[in-house]
Amino acid sequence: MLDIQRVRDLDSLVTTAAARMTQTIAAVQAGGGLHGDGMARIVLTGGGAGIGLLRRLAEFDATARTMSDDFPVVHIDWSRIHVFFGDERNVDVTHPESNEGQARAALLDHVDIDEANIHGYGLGDGDDLDSAVERVERDLRTFAPRGFDLHLLGMGGEGHVNSIFPHTPAVREDGNLVLAVTDSPKPPAERVTLTLPAVRSADRVWLLVSGAEKADAARAVIDGAATEDWPAAGARGRSETVLFLDDAAADPDL
Repeated sequence: MLDIQRVRDLDSLVTTAAARMTQTIAAVQAGGGLHGDGMARIVLTGGGAGIGLLRRLAEFDATARTMSDDFPVVHIDWSRIHVFFGDERNVDVTHPESNEGQARAALLDHVDIDEANIHGYGLGDGDDLDSAVERVERDLRTFAPRGFDLHLLGMGGEGHVNSIFPHTPAVREDGNLVLAVTDSPKPPAERVTLTLPAVRSADRVWLLVSGAEKADAARAVIDGAATEDWPAAGARGRSETVLFLDDAAADPDL
């Protein structure tokens, strides 16, 4: 069942999602989660809402560090998290369009996370797409064999998630968890992406949707449209699927 969290605007969206994410990860680290080992496995996303959420998490972490023991707050233990990325463009991590690079600048460079627990694609440093696919597949088998506790997703106006676009081989992939994309309709053409089977391995899937240009795609997700036409409609979590939706992206009838 799809849980719709309606919010006023992008700022409200990232604050609401960041607060819920903090509570969710803290619960996993207290003994819940798919793997039952106190380590949370999360997949980050780019885009305005995705990076805005990461910046808000960094702010929450900075605030938590200033609190005394007399005023404890729920917070994320970043030393007990494995971080993955929904997709990556074939650029170096220092490139402005790198999802990993943006995530590092917004959050990961500001919290106490072990570098070994950040599982990037390694693109742009001389490796080809197939090598990146093999690397990520190996990391998933090793560090997230049961799937993810939380997969964050942005969404394009045509309904794409990760680098899974309508009417492409990626949206039809029903077996592999990681896929090389050589013909993305949105530049750059070369990317590597987690697939819909990988998304569906997550306990929780959250879609972060803001802006009037996303309204048609948001309605398609709510209506359960064909995944071939609207890939985001096929993004579902095992136990929870949440659509964080601001007023601009929402149908007036909602």
